[in-house]
Amino acid sequence: PMHISGLRGMPRRVYTYPAEMGWDTLNLISTLGASLFVVSFLVFIYNVAASARGGDVAGDNPWDASTLEWATTSPPPPHNFDRIPFVTSREPLWAERETLPVVTGLAVDKREVVITTTTEALPDLKESSPDPTVWPFVSAIVVGVIFIASIFTPWAVAWGAPAAALGLTAWFWPKSMEEDT
Repeated sequence: PMHISGLRGMPRRVYTYPAEMGWDTLNLISTLGASLFVVSFLVFIYNVAASARGGDVAGDNPWDASTLEWATTSPPPPHNFDRIPFVTSREPLWAERETLPVVTGLAVDKREVVITTTTEALPDLKESSPDPTVWPFVSAIVVGVIFIASIFTPWAVAWGAPAAALGLTAWFWPKSMEEDT
C-alpha cells in the first residue's frame, strides 16, 4: 500500500498529512501490515527461545523426507556417508523403506567413484580419481592476480596468460593411474 500511496502523490519524510488527501485507508493498511510483522517476529523469537530452553531434540529424519540428505545422521559427518547408497528412484528413502542398498567394493586407501549405466543408473564400473594436487589452487591465484592487475593495466592479461596456461596445463595433464573395472 505504501507504493500506491506514493503513486498517488504522498510525499516521504513528512510526519503529518491533511485528511482530505485520501491516503488514510492506505496508511491504515500499511500500519496494520507493519503491526502483523511485529507480532509474527515476536512469536518467532518466543519459539526460538522456548525451543532452545526445553525443546525436543530432532531425530535424523524428523519430517520423514524422501531424499538422500536425510539418510545420514543429523548433524551429518564430514564425509556424509560411511558407505555410498545405491539409489533406484527419485525418492530413495520412501522406495527403500527398510535400509538403503549400498555400493560395495570401493577401495578405502584411494579415491574411487562409481560409474553407472546411462538409462538404469546401475553400477557399471569404478574409476580411480587423481590424488589431491596444488595446481587448482595455483591456477586460482594466478587468474585472480590477472583479474586484479587487469584493472590497472590491460598488459596484465598478456603477461599473466602464460602463467595461467602453465597452471591449467599442469592441472589437467593426465596422471598415470591403473585402470579399474
